[in-house]
Amino acid sequence: MNALDRAATWIAVVASSAVVYAIKVAGHLVPRRLLSHPRVTRTAAWVTVALLAALVAVQTATSGAAVQIDARAAALVVAAVALLLRAPFIVVVVLAAASAAVLRALGWMR
Repeated sequence: MNALDRAATWIAVVASSAVVYAIKVAGHLVPRRLLSHPRVTRTAAWVTVALLAALVAVQTATSGAAVQIDARAAALVVAAVALLLRAPFIVVVVLAAASAAVLRALGWMR
């Protein structure tokens, strides 16, 4: 990486930081009466769920630019079942990690 690339990278980092900070400040300047509206509250809750679901889907089913079903998908199923059974969060994480590790160790899903 040459000096020009490093400078461009730092400019992008600083500019992105400034944009994120401006968005954060703008969020604090929104009047409370607008934020307490039921539609805004409901929309914010659904956006959070949608973003988390998208993150889980991308991290579970992709490898680079390709779709790949492997031990991560099985671990997600195990985690979903554990959540349906109302297991504590740490148990869900441990079960999912253990199931992925066992499947990979056995060579079934790489």
